[in-house]
Amino acid sequence: MEAVIRTEDLTMAFGGLLAVNGVSVDIKPNTLTSIIGPNGAGKTTFFNLISGQLTPVRGKVFFKGKDITSLPVHSRARLGLGRCFQITNVFPRLTVLENVRLAVQAKAHLGYRPLTPAQRFRELEEKALEVLDTVGLTGKAGSLAVTLTHGDKRKLEIAIVLAMDPEVLLLDEPTAGISLEEVPAMIELLERLKEKRDRTILLVEHKMDMVLSLSDEILVMFNGTLLAQGLPEDIVRDERVQAAYLGGGVT
Repeated sequence: MEAVIRTEDLTMAFGGLLAVNGVSVDIKPNTLTSIIGPNGAGKTTFFNLISGQLTPVRGKVFFKGKDITSLPVHSRARLGLGRCFQITNVFPRLTVLENVRLAVQAKAHLGYRPLTPAQRFRELEEKALEVLDTVGLTGKAGSLAVTLTHGDKRKLEIAIVLAMDPEVLLLDEPTAGISLEEVPAMIELLERLKEKRDRTILLVEHKMDMVLSLSDEILVMFNGTLLAQGLPEDIVRDERVQAAYLGGGVT
């Protein structure tokens, strides 16, 4: 099975600091792969190299066998890489539906047309409503995004990316900052997305119980390097991982 994402000797330095150092991985298609590691391990930098926010000082990134190392963010997005950040990024004064419909219009190369009646875009609106149903926000379609809880804003951001129909969904700590009460709903959403097996999900997350229950495979980063890669049960038993990150085991 050809990797959907492959990195070769991927390296990024900030001054004298090697944030990512020689990381080579294969990400299988239609799987959920989590990246874990302590703060400063290089997880987000690695994400930024894959999505195009950063250009490596050495190494390459491949998408479905195509070298995309030099491609900018928007070009990678057109190829099928969708990225959600730790900080929510929505239009607060638009409704939930309008936020997603704009993404659907962009995917259809229609852009933002404020003077065109919404009825002209009925098919696009139906697509937007389907995406909102996927993330559990149908009941809040008419609400202004600014009124949403932080957890619902995270769902909306995921909906906006899903509306672009990416083959690879990059999620950087989707539970960051959301209340404990909202975490189960986010986990349920990720489970639904995984169960469809119609896209690859790459997840950075600190909640180990969540990572272990969701992941098909786990990458462990430590001091910018890839310490381990394997099935959740193998990662739990790995003594190097326990010593470097898990503190002797998973609870």
